[in-house]
Amino acid sequence: MNGTMAASSSRIMLGPLVAAIDQGTSSTRFLVFNAKTAELLSHHQVEIKQSFPKEGWVEEDPKEILQSVYECMDRTCEKLTQLNIDISNIKAIGVTNQRETTLVWDKETGEPLYNAIVWLDLRTQSTVERLINKTPGKNKNHLKHKTGLPISTYFSAVKLRWLMDNVDKVHEAVLSHRAMFGTVDSWLIWCLTGGKNGGVHCTDVTNASRTMLFNIHSMEWDPELCTYFDIPMEILPRVRSSSEIYGLMKSGPLTGIPISGCLGDQSAALVGQMCFKDGQAKNTYGTGCFLLKNVGTKPVMSDHGLLTTVAYKLGREQPACYALEVIMMQRDQPFPLESLSPL
Repeated sequence: MNGTMAASSSRIMLGPLVAAIDQGTSSTRFLVFNAKTAELLSHHQVEIKQSFPKEGWVEEDPKEILQSVYECMDRTCEKLTQLNIDISNIKAIGVTNQRETTLVWDKETGEPLYNAIVWLDLRTQSTVERLINKTPGKNKNHLKHKTGLPISTYFSAVKLRWLMDNVDKVHEAVLSHRAMFGTVDSWLIWCLTGGKNGGVHCTDVTNASRTMLFNIHSMEWDPELCTYFDIPMEILPRVRSSSEIYGLMKSGPLTGIPISGCLGDQSAALVGQMCFKDGQAKNTYGTGCFLLKNVGTKPVMSDHGLLTTVAYKLGREQPACYALEVIMMQRDQPFPLESLSPL
């Protein structure tokens, strides 16, 4: 008992702490680290339910995703308090998220207009075929020079197009200028910074680069790409760097703490492994298996099926760094990746 008390007492004087929201495909985690030593002090994890309305369809409840974040934050703060660690020492919160998963919500009510369509969902196959058929030579790589990506069910634009074509609530909200589109990071940051009461509608460059609406050279939403998918630019979040203050937490035990970092999950893993030099690579194993290689500040296009994506941009005035990516498999998912991966 005395040893436990001594250990916890020694942590009262900890320096600044940083926290991370890790919202993945199958679970959400909240983790708190010592900013100077990178020691993990406490964390909590909550599983996320997936639904499969039809064969090949994969959905998640946006409200459940958000609630899981709040639950993980609350439980982690409780654990820190039990360790006699002052949560006021948490100075910043970062967000990392399952990429490409697509949401649309009503900015006036704050309500999701449909479930989140998960990245590995296959319902958009007919949408993809229709889009490829209208390209010169029926070329799936028609947009690759701007996006670094093939036209595929994988990326967010075709999921958003499906929602606009097939969900009346989404169609009506777009027409009445109430719709907001985002990947999971955008949904979380908007909700955590106030939601319908002034929430910040933004994303970072790494998540934007997985939508097929983002020009990875100009680092902006591309009007021609939006026209190609017939998506109004007004529903898109503002694109920010991966490291800057987006807004402040507006509720819960961490109210007032800035949300100041955002990276899609695979880019976050690359940064977490400190692969900051051209040629350094990392592999991650989760719901999928991904290999990313840092290629530096100029995008490299592959002739062998690899994706070109934004790796990170660590500050408004910092250059973007790029990566080549290969997706090698999906766990327990019949996902056809031959169009994406040479392996």
